Amino acid sequence: MKKHLKELEESQIQISLLDFLKSYNQNMPPNFPRVSTALLQKFKDTHSILFKHGDLWSIDQHRKKIIDWLPLNSDVS
Repeated sequence: MKKHLKELEESQIQISLLDFLKSYNQNMPPNFPRVSTALLQKFKDTHSILFKHGDLWSIDQHRKKIIDWLPLNSDVS
């Protein structure tokens, strides 16, 4: 139970774009498209309402939305 709570807390921590990029790419299956700084910036510009904490990202709030968004928007390098 404690491990689950720790993982939940870690997913809710607000982190920088570069930390989010690293975590996201490390934790995705090998055959899934990777994100880049440019892709994350495009996502942020498109979904600015999700960034109530300025330039901060969280796995809990942003990961699933990026997974859904990425297949149609991966043309940015």
